Amino acid sequence: MSMVVLFDSGMRSLLLLFACASLHADDWPQWLGPNRDSVWRESGIIGTFPDGGPKVLWRVKIGGGYTGPAVANGKVYLMDRQVAVNTRAPGNAFSRGLIAGTERVLCLEEKTGALQWEHRYDCTYTMSYSTGPRCTPLVSDGKVWTVGAEGNLFCLDAENGKVLWSHDYKADYGARTPMWGFAGHPLLDGQRLICLVGGPGCVAMAFDKDSGKELWRSLDAREPGYCPPTMIEHGGTKQLILWHPQSVNSLDPATGKIFWSCPWDVRAGLTVATPRLSGDLLLFSSFYTSSKCFKLNTTKPTAELQWEGKSFSEKNTDTLHSLISTPFIEDGHIYGVCSYGQLRCLKLDTGERVWETFAATTGDKPVRWANAFIIKHEGRFFLANEQGDLIIARLSPKGYEEISRASILKPTTTDPRRAVVWSHPAFANQCVFMRNDEEIVCASLAK
Repeated sequence: MSMVVLFDSGMRSLLLLFACASLHADDWPQWLGPNRDSVWRESGIIGTFPDGGPKVLWRVKIGGGYTGPAVANGKVYLMDRQVAVNTRAPGNAFSRGLIAGTERVLCLEEKTGALQWEHRYDCTYTMSYSTGPRCTPLVSDGKVWTVGAEGNLFCLDAENGKVLWSHDYKADYGARTPMWGFAGHPLLDGQRLICLVGGPGCVAMAFDKDSGKELWRSLDAREPGYCPPTMIEHGGTKQLILWHPQSVNSLDPATGKIFWSCPWDVRAGLTVATPRLSGDLLLFSSFYTSSKCFKLNTTKPTAELQWEGKSFSEKNTDTLHSLISTPFIEDGHIYGVCSYGQLRCLKLDTGERVWETFAATTGDKPVRWANAFIIKHEGRFFLANEQGDLIIARLSPKGYEEISRASILKPTTTDPRRAVVWSHPAFANQCVFMRNDEEIVCASLAK
């Protein structure tokens, strides 16, 4: 018997309010969510989209950028780019020039999108694909840390945007702007803020999160790549995984000292996709140079190669050649987007391909760099593709099963010679937050 019938209308309202309040809600305060694993754990989420798509709660105009939003404590944080008046980017996105302008850190009210504050600073771009900054802000304990495309690291007061401390990777540490800008999302580990920097002897650096004081620096490489620092716990200890274009490395996060390292020469410096751990297996995937999977020792921080792809071609691929999207691992299978938009399923222990489809990305044909971001929710996945669609689908070894699809944004970034959305969405408080180069949209996904 339902408990509701035992109460009058006033008590019934209280019971309903209690039920709503008890639903699980989460913020999305950093790259790939609260646990940095691209899993959305909220309850009370729709099973299919209504006709016309989810209800848009607000839209706010912004500038260009690949930065995904972060959502924390009733605020939305993101970055954008404002090009200087009478300045334009090169016609070829691969070209590198001097492009004057500013970068901005924006703080919006989560419920309305109203601007709370902005932090703006001069920033002349020198990288190719110059649309805007790359790194998702990191929010914790009243602070927000941001990294711009030219290596400007800021720690800001999350309430008012006041600069608490800052570093310039190029001026302070001798780093050179990578071909596609600084893109390693910062990682918080207790008191340590761990960053992909790239100067001599300091590919990876740890700073005191509150003061900005350097705690350690580690690794030397010809370029830092773009892969975010990743923390795992295995072999009886925490291991900081740093993947740059010359090697995979496991470091002691307290000191920066190397636990283990494996040489890997990655073409064009394209170490991008976030490494993924499942059980004892640690997966890496690169656009040109395929994938490697390592088996980790269960009692000490060491590893050995489990399998590796043999193809160094972006077209004649063998396992998984990821570029933008982070693969997802579940029940012994890898789900990831390959170099021409193939959403693939592979066996984790061998790399053997099980199936592939273009349905979630291009629809029916291979397109270079075509992309969809993969986010797990309960027994299904949300896929945000480069056409601005949000898709609900089931992924299993049996295949791709699309449940529902809605168009949220128009693609605006034309760097790859077609219009795309290449910014990872945030999922928080029963809403999705997505941005392109013109606006950020908040849409309700509440049941």
